Amino acid sequence: MKFGVVVFPGSNCDRDCFYVADKVLGQSVEYVWHKSTDVAGFDCLILPGGFSYGDYLRTGAVAKFSPIMKSIQEFADAGGMVIGICNGFQILLEAGLLPGAMIRNSSLKFICRHVLIRVETASTPWSSTAARGQVLKIPVAHNEGNYQVSNTTLEEMKRHGQVVFRYCSEDGSVQGEFNPNGATENIAGICNRDGNVLGMMPHPERASEMELGSSDGLVIWNSLLKHFEMSADC
Repeated sequence: MKFGVVVFPGSNCDRDCFYVADKVLGQSVEYVWHKSTDVAGFDCLILPGGFSYGDYLRTGAVAKFSPIMKSIQEFADAGGMVIGICNGFQILLEAGLLPGAMIRNSSLKFICRHVLIRVETASTPWSSTAARGQVLKIPVAHNEGNYQVSNTTLEEMKRHGQVVFRYCSEDGSVQGEFNPNGATENIAGICNRDGNVLGMMPHPERASEMELGSSDGLVIWNSLLKHFEMSADC
């Protein structure tokens, strides 16, 4: 499987994502500069965390105009796998690849710690190696992770299984007290209707080796590899 890690001015988790794809997963990976428009040959594009364009205007609002974004849209429309992590999630929202928007954390403070998230569906390419209801320990690091979406759109998302992860307690309880940022219905990650585009605020690349305190992020990466292998066999 070949990964492309998209680098915007201000990205700072690109090397983490590259390392996981290369050293942990043992897959082929290349950096893709935001001014490039060539994404041919990649199986999955990663939009990493960071502060693209210094988070001016709104997080992801400037990055959506980068030349690469039109190619990412076409790549996704053709069924290519795309994951946006933290700032990458914010960019996907601003670019319209995923529904909803991000605002500042309800605490108005930057949050950097491990959180617990519950797998809401195991039927996506990003969660198929997990069990529905499984609790994962994955860190967050953001100032604008408060996911908001209209009630109408949210109900439609739930009907189509697009809510993939929710913030929760150790026993999987989804309550407001376990919501680190005020996100609507504790939402931590969503996908598009086809399931090939995932956005999540927690950082699975920072939870892919036990030396970092958790390897639960491998659920996302191993699910993706499983999906790719099954697709290749078809």
